[in-house]
Amino acid sequence: MAVSSSDGAVEVIERRRVAVTIPGTPGANQPYHFAENLKLGEAETFLGKCFTASKRLAVAAVGDVLGELRGRQYRVVGSAILLASGRPLPPLSQILASHALIHAAEGEFFREAFSKACADLDVAVTGFRERDLDECVQTAFGKAAARMRQQISTLGRSLGPPWTTDQKTAALAALIVLAQLKGGT
Repeated sequence: MAVSSSDGAVEVIERRRVAVTIPGTPGANQPYHFAENLKLGEAETFLGKCFTASKRLAVAAVGDVLGELRGRQYRVVGSAILLASGRPLPPLSQILASHALIHAAEGEFFREAFSKACADLDVAVTGFRERDLDECVQTAFGKAAARMRQQISTLGRSLGPPWTTDQKTAALAALIVLAQLKGGT
């Protein structure tokens, strides 16, 4: 998702779903679930190959979006990644022994693929813990925070479905990045 903000008006200028797994590749959509049934060394190798493929696909997808936006005369100034609110992940052997940690690791896996893709494309990445997003919105927009949240919430009317909570929080995070760059914070 790409957003623009001018004179307090928010616009979603690009919205698309990006696949960062190769269809039909066994285990690619849930790599840690798949790795759970492998020996540790095999799991490490499998996850490394999956990450390489996912990052390559993320670089291609983000590169396509950047090219399209630049072709439409937009200047891309940064990106936002919503981070998990949990603690850092333990070693792989502990992750694979816990279903909850497997889910957490998969989230981190795909966030990291996009984060590294942006870095490879020289797009600054700002991470926001999802549970801290409301506080970040308040800090970035002050008295205008409620108005910005309302604009984001109602954008779905003009964009059409889907306009889910994930998309709304991604748009808010992107607006915070824009506000920080404009304000020099």
